[in-house]
Amino acid sequence: MLIRHRPADEAFEQAAEAARLEPRDRAFALNLVATTLRRLGQIDAVIRRFLDRPLSARGAEAQNLLRLAVCQLAFLQTPAHAAVHTAVALAGKRRSLRPYRGLVNAVLRRAAAQAEGIVAAQDAALLNTPKWLWSSWEAAYGKAITRAIAGAHLSEAPLDLTPKDPDRSPEDLGGDRLPTGSVRLRHHKGPIASLPGYTAGDWWVQDAAAALPARLFGALAGRRVIDLCAAPGGKTAQLAAAGADVVAVERGGERLRQLRGNLERLKLEADLVCADAAEWQPAEPADAVLLDAPCSSTGTIRRHPDVARLKRPGDVASLAPLQARLLAAAARMTRPGGTLIYCACSLQPEEGPAQVEALLACGGLSRVPVEADEIGGLAEAITAEGDVRTLPCHLAAEGGMDGFYIARLRRL
Repeated sequence: MLIRHRPADEAFEQAAEAARLEPRDRAFALNLVATTLRRLGQIDAVIRRFLDRPLSARGAEAQNLLRLAVCQLAFLQTPAHAAVHTAVALAGKRRSLRPYRGLVNAVLRRAAAQAEGIVAAQDAALLNTPKWLWSSWEAAYGKAITRAIAGAHLSEAPLDLTPKDPDRSPEDLGGDRLPTGSVRLRHHKGPIASLPGYTAGDWWVQDAAAALPARLFGALAGRRVIDLCAAPGGKTAQLAAAGADVVAVERGGERLRQLRGNLERLKLEADLVCADAAEWQPAEPADAVLLDAPCSSTGTIRRHPDVARLKRPGDVASLAPLQARLLAAAARMTRPGGTLIYCACSLQPEEGPAQVEALLACGGLSRVPVEADEIGGLAEAITAEGDVRTLPCHLAAEGGMDGFYIARLRRL
């Protein structure tokens, strides 16, 4: 995944070996990969202690093998003999790793004795955050909040659900109601499809922060709403369940198939349009438009720890023109007096407030400030301008939430 620069979920699902794993082994493998990515800075610091010189580019596979083994030794409480033996055996089986078998054995035997002590003395938040992200967050939010964000990324994200019936008791789903309205499961391990109500379409998986934008429209029954960049469909489902006449726009391919499949399972209806949201135009403007823009996804690192390692500063800059085009198109689709909500699951200011300020400067729209009681009393998430900025360290006592930026605008 790191060598080929591919998302972890995609790489795992396409690996032939993964398809043959028993459920228990599959769960362990997923946890091992996620924990290694989440703690990669600490793990690499441990490995460096036992190398005379850094491994070359040709040794990338050996580096990753060492990372997986050190993760087990330092963070997963795997018996030392098992972690070392498995890694050395793998090094012996693969031709590309055989030249490194002795090095793998030597490094891991020393790490088995010292890794936990080394880890205990590390600055985990700082080590596990790429420098460019730390610097950008510090400039945007300050030192204390940056450290709180990075600290929140060290824990696995809980599972949040949005019930199709908002009045349904959270106890029916085995969870607790968050102040924002989502249901958070206390303890869940295993396939999502094994949960009660999945087949019946009673709920869908959606982080508490991701569930906020659609709720900021207010009453939706009978209103025409356009959902741009709609896959995988959580927000489309919210809009449809609230009684809106929804047009969901997605470019096509696997994402459109995923959107259609999710709506079918939930027994919800929307008019699906296969089109580029920046180019498509509706027959007439809509009462409400929701744009969840493609972005760097740095707000989802605690849920997708590979994001911190795959994204680069250039990714943020390269996405900005697309976000601007989509936002301008969304404004054109909104009728006079209608509501446009822009959101992005990013912590980077360039993908959030900077885009909205640029649009407002063009005229024709005004900001509609969000009140704390509209998002469950989460006052710390309301910016000075009246936008919403959730952070991974918000709702810390309940397990945190994704980082999201949300702005509510009105077409003049």
